[in-house]
This record gives sequence, C-alpha cells and structure tokens, in this order.
Amino acid sequence: MSLKTNIVKINFGIVCVFPDIIDALKFGIIGKAIDNKHININTYDIKSFTSSRKDRIDDKPYGGGPGMIIRYEPLRDAILAAKEKLGNDSLVIYLSPQGRLFEQTMVNKLSSNYTNIILICGRYEGIDARIIENFVDIELSIGNYVLSGGEFAALVIIDSVSRQLDGVLGNKASAISDSLYDKLLEYPQYTRPAIIDNHKVPSTLLSGDHKSIDKWRTQKSLEITKDKRPELLQKNNLDT
Repeated sequence: MSLKTNIVKINFGIVCVFPDIIDALKFGIIGKAIDNKHININTYDIKSFTSSRKDRIDDKPYGGGPGMIIRYEPLRDAILAAKEKLGNDSLVIYLSPQGRLFEQTMVNKLSSNYTNIILICGRYEGIDARIIENFVDIELSIGNYVLSGGEFAALVIIDSVSRQLDGVLGNKASAISDSLYDKLLEYPQYTRPAIIDNHKVPSTLLSGDHKSIDKWRTQKSLEITKDKRPELLQKNNLDT
C-alpha cells in the first residue's frame, strides 16, 4: 500500500489555556519536522484575549453545576486570530470527550486533505456550547477517558498526522508499516543479534526471500490483531 497524501506542509493553530504544553512538540521527529518546515505550529493563549488581566476566561455554568466553563468571547477572539493567520477556510477541530473517536482513518484523512488545521483545547468543565455551534467543523476524542485538558490530545493529533507527510520520517515506508495503518496491528520486529539468551529470530526473516517475509508478516499481523484487538478484525471485516 502506498502512503496517500498530496500535502507537503500543514499549518496547525492551537487555541488553548496552557501553550507551554505544546512545546513538547519540539523534540524528536516532530521537532525535526518543525525545523524542516514540514509543519508550522502557532499557539493562541486564550488568556491573552481578555480585555484586562482581571477579566477571567471562565465563568460558572448557567443552570448550576460543578466546575467552570470557558467563556465565549475570549475563545471566539482566539479562534478568529487563528483564522486570520491560517485562513478562514481552516478546518476547526474541538478536542472533546463527546467527539468522534480519533482513529487511523481520520489521521489519513487529515494528512491528505487539509493544509490548515485549528485545534481548540478545552479545559475545566468545557467551553460555551455556542462556540461549537458557530465555529467548530468536527469534534474529536482520542479515547474513552478523561484528560485535564485538550492540549494533551492536540499533541497526539499533531504527532500522528504530521508523521504521514512526505519527508517527515526518514523512511516513507515506516508510516505505512505502522500498526493500524492497514487496520491491523504491526507484525513482530527483530534486530541483531540473530540469537540471544537462547531466543532465535524466526528463520523466515533471515531467508532473504522477500515474498515469504511479506507473507509471514501479514500472517503475524493478523494473528496479533486477533489475539490483542479482535474487534479490529470484526470492524473491518477481516479474517485470519
């Protein structure tokens, strides 16, 4: 399977409360992608879009209840600033536990179709729902669990989407062979030495017969997926 993407660069705008968390992207492969201009990161601190230092970005929810809600005005202005920088046609994603589950199919879609993506990171008990109604194109969740804030989800999305772009990985085939790219878990991998602690590398991998190796890897991917994540086989109508 070939890597499906025509996008060579993506501009990300991250609207959040704690932009320092996004600095974690400066390390490793994604840090190199930033240095090499494959991706561009712009952060928009919601706290900077209040009329004064005394003006809060959150307030109590109407109708009562626990926690605080991020107010409409500063969040709106931060989104508009991101759109002014990235473009009004930017895809706006709200990172929310109520969103569609973020899976490899969505990774491929984002990396293949969008050059400007704005990520809204929630905090506290959430955001004013009118932001979702007026600005958000899609809501995404990275899993069925609760995080302290959407900044962590933004890191996951930027990492997974960026590595699909041509030139980000040293070997383009690495993205294709990753677990879940073909809706299967990855086959076992080995490196030197061929024997260690009386454990041997499977002989097929040492044979030099690439057709046999590919067949072995496909079969192992199916077996591992059936053992560890059988729901993937059922969901994608695959069979061992």
